[in-house]
Amino acid sequence: MQHINEVSFAVNDVTLYLDSHPCDSKAMEFYKENVKKRNKALREYAKHYGPLTIDTADDAQSNSWEWISQPWPWEGGNC
Repeated sequence: MQHINEVSFAVNDVTLYLDSHPCDSKAMEFYKENVKKRNKALREYAKHYGPLTIDTADDAQSNSWEWISQPWPWEGGNC
């Protein structure tokens, strides 16, 4: 979860930078690299705990909609 937060912050931060510096090729490469890392981390998280965001709710790694029938964190489910 910490890795997802860190990579998400990096993606959000560089997105703001690219708004004012759209021709910065190094920043664009950094953005693309971190989007890939974030997507991979979200898929991995969904595989083990269910989807964290809507981005992975329909991913085969998250077993589709089965997450809705799993126990919620307050019921002893994974969090």
